[in-house]
Amino acid sequence: MASRRSLATKLGVVAGFEQPTASLEQYPTPPGLAAHVVHFADLQGDVEGRTILDLGTGTGMLALAAALRGPARVVGLEVDPGPLGTARENERRVGTNAPVHWLRADATRPPIRTAEPTTVLMNPPFGAQDGNRHADRGFLAAAGTLADVSYSVHNDGSEAFVRSFAADNGGTVTHAFAAEFDLENRFDHHTDDSTAIDTEVYRIEWSGDG
Repeated sequence: MASRRSLATKLGVVAGFEQPTASLEQYPTPPGLAAHVVHFADLQGDVEGRTILDLGTGTGMLALAAALRGPARVVGLEVDPGPLGTARENERRVGTNAPVHWLRADATRPPIRTAEPTTVLMNPPFGAQDGNRHADRGFLAAAGTLADVSYSVHNDGSEAFVRSFAADNGGTVTHAFAAEFDLENRFDHHTDDSTAIDTEVYRIEWSGDG
């Protein structure tokens, strides 16, 4: 297995959003964070040979990270067609061997079901924008219906919510760890070029009984 650092290096060519939409909280997942999540998932046996679904894939960072680690297939779901075009270009840049499919769809209402072992990877909206409070609920609910295990990135201080939501929907948090998210400031209300924010990553096993 290649190192986490080498995975992050390969992901350095992945382009972000050309015209990000603030209401969708379109911030690119940093290569280092994507490599951290996928490397950890791979160590748990949650990538190789499995179907990987990236909910709200954006320009494909998590999907492409997983595609470099030997999954059976990868599907990236994104509601905005613009980033999906960039994701396809990023796939060519990264040069993955696994089959990758890009699907325009609402990640909280995914038009897909799988019978094989499935892992969801996602960096859902943090709910920072007006009207987006608890936006990650829909993503977690979708993960619970699609996968037997999921990895998700959440804002700092989300542990009580994530554990409670999982427990109420047939899931169990098995691992949690902190991770720094280097946020590119691309919107008018930002004043600095970038901001480092604290985030939390959760691994949830889903029973399908939620």
